[in-house]
Amino acid sequence: MSAGRATAGTVVGRGFLARNLAPVAERHPETVILAAGVSLASTTAPEEFAREERLLEETIDACRASGRRLLFFSTASTGMYGTCDGPGREDARVVPSTPYARHKLALEQRLRTCGADHLVLRLSHVVGPGQPSHQLLPTLVRQLREGLVQVHLRATRDLIGVADVVTVVDRLLALDLKDTVVNVASGTAVPVAAVVDFLEERLGLVCRRELQDTGSGCTVGVDRLRRLVPEVALGFGPHYYRGVLDGYAASLALEHHRTER
Repeated sequence: MSAGRATAGTVVGRGFLARNLAPVAERHPETVILAAGVSLASTTAPEEFAREERLLEETIDACRASGRRLLFFSTASTGMYGTCDGPGREDARVVPSTPYARHKLALEQRLRTCGADHLVLRLSHVVGPGQPSHQLLPTLVRQLREGLVQVHLRATRDLIGVADVVTVVDRLLALDLKDTVVNVASGTAVPVAAVVDFLEERLGLVCRRELQDTGSGCTVGVDRLRRLVPEVALGFGPHYYRGVLDGYAASLALEHHRTER
């Protein structure tokens, strides 16, 4: 495979999500975790989509040959669920509004006819140290440090800490789920303006704001996740995102301290 051969306990990929999932992979040798592909939700480049499609086909072939299950990460973004009436549910008909979400849904549909056992997890916005610089949190922090942040007043995002994603994935893989889709999200749509407020205070920064009456969002339904992993109900809630952002800010402070030594 172009991103790593699927052997026992392997996570296919080398990026942010793959690195975080590597410690739990050995506990699930029956599953190939495909954690590589397009990571920028605003991507429209056909070659990027084609590269992920080829990698998925390679992984499907490997899983069919070995009889192993394939774990595929899709998206619970606004592009997937933004047109839904109410919380976006896994069993609802969706009409993706972005090329990225349409691409992910097409790959989900390919998996349904692939002949290999599989599990699809639709991820919301994952937050943690070392995430790609083009994603929401690094972009907002960079703008805050530069003194001017663009705030889309109607934009919301469902934030989930990468450590919680790893825990949830570990629990879900242990359930031997097959041929199903599960949203992995907190279930809370957080206004991006509130994210900026929190980061500004936590990082001790004062910046100008360019307010734009634009943006979109959605609420991700997590009823299925709560049934499958009941303990998430104890941690997720309307203020969960504050702990996620606090942890992210702490990681930035630690990184800054290390670079100054």
